[in-house]
Amino acid sequence: MQSPILITGAAGTIGHVACKLLVERGSKVRALVRNEDARSAKLANLGVEIVVGDLLDLHAMHRAIEGCERVYFGMAVSPSYLEATVNAAAVAKHHKVSAFVNISQMTVSQMSINSTTDSPQQKLHWLAEQALNWSGLPVVHVRPTAFLDTFFLRLSASSIRDHGQIRLPFGNGKTSPIASEDVARVIATILEDPGPHIGKVYELTGPRSQDMNGVAEEFSKALGSPITYVNVPWEPWRKQLEDSGRLSPHALSHLATMALLKQQNWYDRLTSDVEKITGKPPLSVYDFVLRHAGFYMTGG
Repeated sequence: MQSPILITGAAGTIGHVACKLLVERGSKVRALVRNEDARSAKLANLGVEIVVGDLLDLHAMHRAIEGCERVYFGMAVSPSYLEATVNAAAVAKHHKVSAFVNISQMTVSQMSINSTTDSPQQKLHWLAEQALNWSGLPVVHVRPTAFLDTFFLRLSASSIRDHGQIRLPFGNGKTSPIASEDVARVIATILEDPGPHIGKVYELTGPRSQDMNGVAEEFSKALGSPITYVNVPWEPWRKQLEDSGRLSPHALSHLATMALLKQQNWYDRLTSDVEKITGKPPLSVYDFVLRHAGFYMTGG
């Protein structure tokens, strides 16, 4: 019988979409979630086996990984990210998994033992990759650039809806943001047949790298109304995000650093890895905005 594929972080967008794609393609899927809720119920209704547990809990990881040959490791931004990675890796190695697909970040491609960033999360991703490489596990690293879902949806929808403006402190830096669903497609494709991908690193971007005025033009076309980019000062933007109470100090530091790195053009990156792996190009900003037009226009 086919062994299940384990998806950690399955309640998140990437994990959820990966589960759905794999089930639709005929794979058995096991999902690790922190709690049973409406999101896990949707997965269960698809035929996904649900395991409740914490990535930091050794016993929970044994329950989740035992019997699985292929594992996807993903976790929300957290100061415990490295501990969770090593915990999962140790158990995966014990159970002799044949593939361990790890989601990382594009910035890791520009980091080294002598070069890091001020983001605590990016440093943890870099360290996590080092530990996984040392582990001897059959690893595939997937490094997406910044997500459209974060800066351009959750953090910008209200200013676009109320003022017709994208208010972000990105300066003149170029960016090639990617939709989380495209990252999920890559991960699902690798998990279906991981053999050719073991030991490789994939960098995932959107279909074009452009400055924020170009991004605003795509928003305007998709929404049918003029959307402009306003390059707001970084510190007031960071303080407003802090005062909103929406983010932990760790996550706030991460996003604030990403904004500065965008100013410095760290995100002017472009690859064709999404299309090479899946056979289909990633969503453009225009395509993404069209899919979420209702949210941008009404918040619903």
